[in-house]
Amino acid sequence: MSKEELKRRVCEEIDRHADRIIEVGETIFHQPELGFKEFNTAKKVHEVFDFLELEYESGLAITGVKSMVNTGNPGPTVAVLGELDSVLVADHENADPETGAAHCCGHNAQIAAMIGTAMGLLNANAFPELAGRVSFMAVPAEEYVEIDYRNELRKSGKLEFLGGKSELVALGAFDDIDMAMMVHAASHDNIEGMATVSESNNGFVGKQAKFVGKASHAGGAPQRGINSLYAANLALSAINAQRETFYDDDAIRIHPILTRGGDLVNVIPNDVRFESMVRGKTAEAIEDASFKVDRALRSGAVALGAKVEIETIPGYMPLINNRGMVDYFKDNFLTMYDEDQWEETGHKTGSTDMGDLSQIMPTLHPSVGGFAGAGHGSDWRITNKEHAYLLPAKLMAMTTIDLLYGDGSGAREILDRDKPPMTRDEYLAFMRNIVNEEHFDGESVGPQR
Repeated sequence: MSKEELKRRVCEEIDRHADRIIEVGETIFHQPELGFKEFNTAKKVHEVFDFLELEYESGLAITGVKSMVNTGNPGPTVAVLGELDSVLVADHENADPETGAAHCCGHNAQIAAMIGTAMGLLNANAFPELAGRVSFMAVPAEEYVEIDYRNELRKSGKLEFLGGKSELVALGAFDDIDMAMMVHAASHDNIEGMATVSESNNGFVGKQAKFVGKASHAGGAPQRGINSLYAANLALSAINAQRETFYDDDAIRIHPILTRGGDLVNVIPNDVRFESMVRGKTAEAIEDASFKVDRALRSGAVALGAKVEIETIPGYMPLINNRGMVDYFKDNFLTMYDEDQWEETGHKTGSTDMGDLSQIMPTLHPSVGGFAGAGHGSDWRITNKEHAYLLPAKLMAMTTIDLLYGDGSGAREILDRDKPPMTRDEYLAFMRNIVNEEHFDGESVGPQR
């Protein structure tokens, strides 16, 4: 059948199974789980894949799920992704009362859309009309939260990387994938129309630091102590003083917090913990900003004669949306909506681990509306279930058809033309080289008493 007829049939099947697709999204919404702990969410994916009679691998990077459908015709492999995890927003009305987890970023809709894409293609019997293979994947831990917990998993050998897609790349789960797509949620508070896509997004590295001072009675003998909280405060001031040294085009964002500020009010703090992301538009910009943050952390230690232990850990790489994939997605969107409902932006300063995939393969990561409130905010909510759950499924299914219809020439053209910045091995070597631990003694700098 013609490509347009195939798209029409797939969209009809998604509408026919709308209740089931929405039910999946709503069920996940009401059982939010944090990264690398998404066991119930993964179980829901298992149940749907079983219902669809899809064979799958499970337990990838602890909770990831991967299915592969072979069309029977030679061609490229396209992955359709959804993310399993939620974020921490304890005061959201639907937050888990024990963990504070809440789906305030729309990942529940991503899983539903990924499943809806599979349902539409399978039930329309689309695969014989396509070339290559389509992988449907539920991936863990996109939100970069609970860093101490994930670091413990890393140090115990259960993980190498703290993000789900990075870990799956390291495990080889993307070795048989040529290109990947997913659709994120967008709040109508932030976009004019129904869909948006950026040219690129920031990447980042993670920072943790421990300022080590000397405890003493805060009232009776403060002169005998070394105040690690003051050392941390000076380091924060030094970081803020760096901001005008960054190039505007590098889109640097540094947003530190103190996760521990002391133990007792009448004891000079001797153990203060710092955590931050260091974001930027390019790997080079992130590296420069990371160097300056380390220098600022050392300066706080020097001023008070404290020690500081600095740990730099891989975060996410900058995202590059593939133009060819964007064009297919946009053309499909415009069959349903007017041009003024479509928005394209330049660079955005948020981050996603889809950026890691974009370094090694053509990648598509647009956003679709149907939500309101602030992303990662307590007022986040779904305002239109058809837009949130069904529209992304239709758009990804139609884009998959564009890429793999016939002999898969749509995908082949992109793969031949657009070479990714890195190979898988180069990417992994780069990420592993980021890992660094430094123990710096501020008291040893300069003249000694």
